[in-house]
Amino acid sequence: MLNQEQIQNIVLKSKILPEADLKKAITEAANESISLTEYLVRQKVLSENGLYESIASFYGVSFVNLERKPIRKDLLQIIPEAIVQSHQIIAFEKDEENIKLAMADPTDLEIAEFIKKKTNLRPEIFVTTPSSLKEALKQYHKGIKAKFQEISKPGEEEGAADQKDLKKLAQDLPIIRIVDTLLEYAIYESASDIHIEPTEKEVIVRYRIDGILREVMTLPKKIQSGVVARIKILANLKLDEHRLPQDGRFKVSTDEYKVAFRVSIIPVYDGEKVVLRLLNESAQILTLEQLGFLSKAYDLVKRNVQKPHGMILVTGPTGSGKTTTLYTILNILNKPGVNISTVEDPIEYRMPGVNQSQVNPKIGFTFSGGLRALLRQDPNIIMVGEIRDNETAEIAVNAAMTGHLVLSTLHTNDAVGALPRLREMNIPSFLVATTTNLVMAQRLVRKICPNCITSYNLSTKAIRELEKQLNVKEVLRAMEREDAISKSETGLQDLLFYRGKGCRECNNSGYKSRIGIYEVLEIDHEIADMITRNATNEALLEKAAEKGMITMLEDGFIKAKLGITSVEEVLRVTKD
Repeated sequence: MLNQEQIQNIVLKSKILPEADLKKAITEAANESISLTEYLVRQKVLSENGLYESIASFYGVSFVNLERKPIRKDLLQIIPEAIVQSHQIIAFEKDEENIKLAMADPTDLEIAEFIKKKTNLRPEIFVTTPSSLKEALKQYHKGIKAKFQEISKPGEEEGAADQKDLKKLAQDLPIIRIVDTLLEYAIYESASDIHIEPTEKEVIVRYRIDGILREVMTLPKKIQSGVVARIKILANLKLDEHRLPQDGRFKVSTDEYKVAFRVSIIPVYDGEKVVLRLLNESAQILTLEQLGFLSKAYDLVKRNVQKPHGMILVTGPTGSGKTTTLYTILNILNKPGVNISTVEDPIEYRMPGVNQSQVNPKIGFTFSGGLRALLRQDPNIIMVGEIRDNETAEIAVNAAMTGHLVLSTLHTNDAVGALPRLREMNIPSFLVATTTNLVMAQRLVRKICPNCITSYNLSTKAIRELEKQLNVKEVLRAMEREDAISKSETGLQDLLFYRGKGCRECNNSGYKSRIGIYEVLEIDHEIADMITRNATNEALLEKAAEKGMITMLEDGFIKAKLGITSVEEVLRVTKD
């Protein structure tokens, strides 16, 4: 990739930014620990395509977008995948004399010379964007079923399955290759979980992608014991234990990624079910804007994270992105002048400058024990992975009261529900009111695939169904308040919504990637007074709405109107 100096030179000479603005951009990028190119794209100074078109123009070469350009298989064979990945270069066309090469760094002439010698063709250099390259590089991966058929040649499985010794079975080459392929493709597909489920006659493998489980293949029953044994060896679990649940973990590291796998094995009727949770340790921490906060909610969060003490709580079910939100806030607060300590289960992201501890109940290191120990470490900011019991709640509230900023999560369905939950944990109402600064509730919705997005109007039947499920007038009022619709758009029949038709890019699902929908409740004097007087959830919710709080459902409908997600997706995650 081009280095910082080269990008600065291109930005100046191409007159993308004046020198003073460029210096400011360099400082801001350094403060956010991101590259200058990433900063320029994020701040919408230029689109990614626009920036790389300027780079192409600066070096006097052409620009090419490879995102939806199929590349012939014979061209993919020309450059080994390892070189493609390390040098970010791909051959996309050739004739009898020339070969066209797309790369993010057109100054990498050594690799162009290497390809010239290897192919005896004259290289023609094109510039493309890193995201375009990433899409093109996916073409190196075959379908997982094709890959599995290739690695499980006839006879190999039978030979493996005949062996009685589980340790030998787990070290059998076809078994190793099958497990490695399952893990590699899960990483490549950005899956969050792998489910390996035994049935009477076969083993089903499913990946959870964008929150939805998708069956990817079935394995022969005869290799079930080998696959489970291999995963047990990787996670350092007992091979001969088949009657009790087991938990473990292991890591997979390459030049491209570092992924931790949390393993859970439980006995079921037809064998042992294995679930692996993927935690991408090399993933970049997002910003609040990237998480999907609308402007008013964003301002509330920014204002409250600057407070020196109190509690910020994030609520929602498992897998709703709570930890990601907490890490994003920690990233904002992570400055040299403060001591940040965390106690987590597990540590999902490594953050430089943050003291992270992982609970270990087997040896008595619990959330409450860890939190008590952290308070002796002179912290300014504390993050507790989850408030699960009375003791942890009590220590967290006391820490917030004695001058610490405490971040944590709770399992409740909405923001208002967090307040009675703390009271149920024997925290007095006046302490809940005086220590809680902000409560956020969230869910994750799938984003519409940008490659196959299409607009439509809701049918009369669909509108009638929606009116049965929710208060349409309130939703429309909130949308108007957030400037998502105009005053002339008086009903759902006037609104244009969006959905994905389904294409190769999104595996015909119509969705690609996920974003959060939120409700953000700020505890001001009025709300605090109501909490002290033990007001009901309904009364608190009514007061919050009066003060302009957008509910998750309303936030979802605004994002559906903006073409970010679909109405169906919002209803899926918000309606029980």
